[in-house]
Amino acid sequence: MTALSPDTDPRLAEEQHHLDRVYGRLDRMRQTTRRRLSATLSERGGTPQALSERESYERMYIEDLAKIDAAEHNLYFGRLDLEDGEIRRIGRIGILDDGLGDDGSLDDSATDATLLLDWRAPLARPFYLATPASPEGVSRRRHIRTRNRKVRGVSDESLIAGDAVLDDLGHGDVVNESALVAALNAARTGEMTDIVETIQREQDLIIRSTHRGVTVIQGGPGTGKTAVALHRAAYLLYTHREILSRSGILIIGPNDDFLNYIGQVLPSLGESGVLLSTVGDLFPGVRARAEDPRAAAAIKGSLRMVDVMKKAVRAKQALPSKPESIDFDGYRVEIDSALIKAARAKARASRRPHNQAQPAFLKAGFAELAARHASAIGSSLLDGSQLLSPGDIADIRDDMSRDPEIRAALLKYWPTLTPQDMLREFLSDAKAIRKATTGWSDEDRAALYREPRTYSGEGEDFSPADVPLLDELAELVGYGTDDAERAERARWRRQLAEAQDALDILTGSAPQDLEDELDPEILMAYDLIDAEQLAARQTETKRLTTAERAYGDRSWTFGHVIVDEAQELSPMAWRMVMRRIPNRWMTIIGDTAQTSDEAGTRSWGEVLEPYVAKRWQFKELTVNYRTPAEIMTYAARVLDEIGNGETPPTSLRSNGIEPLAVSIRSDDTSEIAEGILRAVDLAELEGLTAVVVPDSLLETVTSALDPASFEAKDVEVPKVYTVRSCKGLEFDTTIVVEPAEIVAQSPRGLSDLYVALTRATQRLLVVHAEELPESLSGMPAVAG
Repeated sequence: MTALSPDTDPRLAEEQHHLDRVYGRLDRMRQTTRRRLSATLSERGGTPQALSERESYERMYIEDLAKIDAAEHNLYFGRLDLEDGEIRRIGRIGILDDGLGDDGSLDDSATDATLLLDWRAPLARPFYLATPASPEGVSRRRHIRTRNRKVRGVSDESLIAGDAVLDDLGHGDVVNESALVAALNAARTGEMTDIVETIQREQDLIIRSTHRGVTVIQGGPGTGKTAVALHRAAYLLYTHREILSRSGILIIGPNDDFLNYIGQVLPSLGESGVLLSTVGDLFPGVRARAEDPRAAAAIKGSLRMVDVMKKAVRAKQALPSKPESIDFDGYRVEIDSALIKAARAKARASRRPHNQAQPAFLKAGFAELAARHASAIGSSLLDGSQLLSPGDIADIRDDMSRDPEIRAALLKYWPTLTPQDMLREFLSDAKAIRKATTGWSDEDRAALYREPRTYSGEGEDFSPADVPLLDELAELVGYGTDDAERAERARWRRQLAEAQDALDILTGSAPQDLEDELDPEILMAYDLIDAEQLAARQTETKRLTTAERAYGDRSWTFGHVIVDEAQELSPMAWRMVMRRIPNRWMTIIGDTAQTSDEAGTRSWGEVLEPYVAKRWQFKELTVNYRTPAEIMTYAARVLDEIGNGETPPTSLRSNGIEPLAVSIRSDDTSEIAEGILRAVDLAELEGLTAVVVPDSLLETVTSALDPASFEAKDVEVPKVYTVRSCKGLEFDTTIVVEPAEIVAQSPRGLSDLYVALTRATQRLLVVHAEELPESLSGMPAVAG
């Protein structure tokens, strides 16, 4: 592989000429799309069908503009020279030539010629798969590096037998090596970059997998699991657009920082219609931001909570402790335990969720009350026979159903429930918890209990572990789409009535003294439009993408679901996720050695077999692209101590920077801050830096880092993370504080340490007062 100077490489001019053609065409595509969008937005009126078509075109043009704008950077990056002389050029999106030259002249012979192949197209696949051992018909692969529409460099790799050389580590299946090494050594920016130029063979096989069931991708730190997941989402949307553009793809990540980190990858790959969410955001109207203690999160994540939630709902279907008398039509009617028990039995027999069974409960309750009332007022004094006809009794029942006092009295024993109110009330009611947790220990009950919290409409008082419980309650009470549809129908009826009232006013105020022969010549508003059309014109149309519509609909079912850091999901969280993907077409990415959550995954089989039995496939990524060998040496020791049988991934590179242990005199916060400053000096920081601390030190260390001290060193104050909040992220430099405490804070402490040590792409430093764990012994040490 040779990299030639831009000043002397004659092929730079060739590639620059092609790049100019590509960007010229891209600019014309952008202008055309903007013009069409503007014309569509300026159109008014027409039939409902025409309105619907305009909205579809508007969405399409907006999405096209987003793809064009996102593809601007590094649009053209690869070229294949095939043995038969064919040349294929690879880019972020596919672009066909329109035949227009630089001077605006039209060349019909060039029209529809391929300027760029979309990287996802089958013809582009050899760019990622071809190796010297298996060249796929490719004689040469070229990597083009561009910036600001200028070609900055060209690297060629000959795949002809005898010409190619393996990389230093002997990875014969590593392709585009120069581009890969450059990407790995580049400073991090806090946003993930795509790997579309440097996808490796083992990654591409997963990205383009045709398996239509569950695929589990296991991979250690730095193996590119997340990148593979995102590129698979883009590939699936390209290949199955007709299906997935309607149903959408859901990507679930571990935290907001992670979603912000990966947020720009899919647009840069030509896709913007994917819903990215955490588990804490999967319930519409709730953004779970509270933090649970680890013990509480573990309990809430266990399948024991299914039975607990059922009992909590049943507890709302109560019986009266004593009879309640209500006035009706001058008489007293009585609601007692027998009546409620009979009505409750009818409702439960319907086998419908709680709220949806409420009409059956009320119907039975009103029927029994009416029968009792009829018996009291309509029985014969001679023989006790019923003198009222069935029609009379039906009238009494209907009158009772319209009586607000009677209805309210019945609904006390079968109320309308919402998951949010139910869970808040349940978790802060020690008596209710005790009744629903037969056989539990007092310690577990105490962990489940929480003090009442203040909250707003966003549900920020809930924790991520609460959200699967909300979803379970929603299933049990029948909360979701049915309620939304009923509300929408009621809103439409009100709007229709208001429109009819407006037309009635116009009709009533029409002039009455017009000459008869002139009447047909004068058209009034009510002659041109009816109430339904008028109401429709007053409706604000929300033009939502598939992802936006899915976000607000708890019952939405996706065409494909990708779960990243999937080892962190609890059994309750998996129940929630599986409701959103009934076709079970999923890509699951994780590493069981990195499981931090006590309710998290220990075995993929245990997670999946209740839902798909044995119908899932397992893939493994084995090359560590992120973590240098120097850091991975210590991380591998931790993995061995975890003892789950996993083999550490092989680091692709060694950067010669040994990890350092900075010892401090005590675990006092000021000492820790000084130790971090010392680590900053030793690291000679460049790029993005993070400090990873035990949970208990997050607030104190964050507040102890004095910005002035870092400004004096001309570096930014590093952001402080816990292990849970840095999941899935990567940094140039990582400073891990008190690794022994990280290990001790949880039964999964060794996994937490494994995660913390493997976030760095360049440098690792450890700041400690306590003795280092045995796995880190021998690390070069300096005094703080």
